[in-house]
Parts: sequence; structure tokens; C-alpha cells
Amino acid sequence: MTPQLAALERKFSPEDLAPLLASNGVDATVLVQTWHSVEETEQFLDLAAATHFVVGVVGWIDLTALDVAETLARLRARRSGRFLVGIRHLVHDEPDRARLLREDVRRGLATLEESELAFDLLLRPADIPAAVRTVSDFAGLNFVVDHIAKPDIASGAFSSWASLMRGFGPHRSHVWCKLSGMAEEADWRTWTADQLRPYINEVLDIFGPERCLYGSNWPVCRLAGDYRRIKSALEENLAELSIGQRAAVMGRNAISAYRLADAAPERLA
Repeated sequence: MTPQLAALERKFSPEDLAPLLASNGVDATVLVQTWHSVEETEQFLDLAAATHFVVGVVGWIDLTALDVAETLARLRARRSGRFLVGIRHLVHDEPDRARLLREDVRRGLATLEESELAFDLLLRPADIPAAVRTVSDFAGLNFVVDHIAKPDIASGAFSSWASLMRGFGPHRSHVWCKLSGMAEEADWRTWTADQLRPYINEVLDIFGPERCLYGSNWPVCRLAGDYRRIKSALEENLAELSIGQRAAVMGRNAISAYRLADAAPERLA
């Protein structure tokens, strides 16, 4: 962790998040992995079981391993296993921009498709071509593009990112995009809701309001703003949508993408 990331250099707990959810009118949340660790996934599942507001966990397993099915079965067999709703790999940290197209990764994705778990795509623009081909080849797997694939908002990069993102359009029946992490890709000190608008509008145009979902990216968002500011900036940019469309983005779409009604129906009642 470099000095500029000092705001994240401590442990964060459900006790830190609970008052933020309550004060911002958020009923439930999905907890997403931070590192390539099955042990972390197990801890997150148990944490979900011990809270009333975590309704799902996007964890990690090694998709290139030969025992993917066995690992998933073991995680699901835990008392807290019902909260496993998806898997994520830090694709954007891999040196191979085409890693998603490797045969061993695709074998793992095929097992994930059979399991009815979602796969979160943590990308940068250079990773999008391989991701588009992947979602095309796995039509039975729910995909969630995290953080709108991290365009360089600070430098005003838009056209090349938008052109790549449009490749997801024909596959949006099983691909969602998380409207999250945008302020963190802008200048942390000077960003505004207006600066995010063209990116949000582009994603809404590509995926439709029925395939976009709100993500706080908390606690990482603390680098660029507190929970309230991040959420308010998105809501300001969704103001022209209908009430139903806003409700979908702010909650209903996540329930569909991650099949949360199966994981924690009593917490969504």
C-alpha cells in the first residue's frame, strides 16, 4: 500500500458499514472479494451469515485448477455456503490481456456456468476485447462488468473506451454493468458528478437501465469520497430515468444478476 492509499490501510468491518447503509437508505449489500484467496472467500461467507444486511458474496477460486467443481461444492456445503453468488478474478492485474481466452480458464468458466453462479469481470479497457469474446462464448453464464471497466476518467479518455464497451451490447441479455468505481478513476480531489455523466450515459445506452446496477465500491471509494457523496453522484445522473428504472439500477438488477432471491430470500422480503 502506497501513502496515497492510507485511507484504506486498516481493517473494515460490518460495524463500519452498517451506519452508512442506514443513513443512505440501503437495505442490503453484496460483499466482493479483494484478493485471490479461498480463505478470504470462506471468511466472507461466514461474515455474511453473521450479519443481516450482506445478502451475497462474490468470492474467488482458482478457475484454472482441475478441481473447480469440488471447490465450489465444498464452499457451498458450508453452513454459510448459500451466500456464495459469484466468483471474481482480478483480471486487470494479469499481464496477459487475453487470459480469459486461455483453455484452462475457459474450462473453469464452463464449470461456473453449470453452477449458476455469476462471474464478475474486473477489467481495464485493454481487457475488454477478450471479455467480449468470453461473454459471447458463455451465453448461459451471468457476467457483471465491474466499475464500467475502469476508463481513465482523470485524463478524459472516453471514445476508445466507449467503442470497446459497445462490444458488450449484443450480449446484454446475460451481462450486467456495475455503475461503480468511477470517482476513483477520476481526479480524487476535483471530480464532479457532471464529469461522470457521459460515462454513465454511455453505459446506460449500451446495457439499458435493466442491466445496470449501483455499486458503492466501499471502502475503496473513500479514496475519492464518502459513501454518501458517491451514491448521490450516481443518483444525480439517474434523475432523468423513470422511478421504475431508478429502482432497478439501485437494487432490483443486482437481485437478478446474482440470483439473490435464492441466496437470501428472507433478507430481501
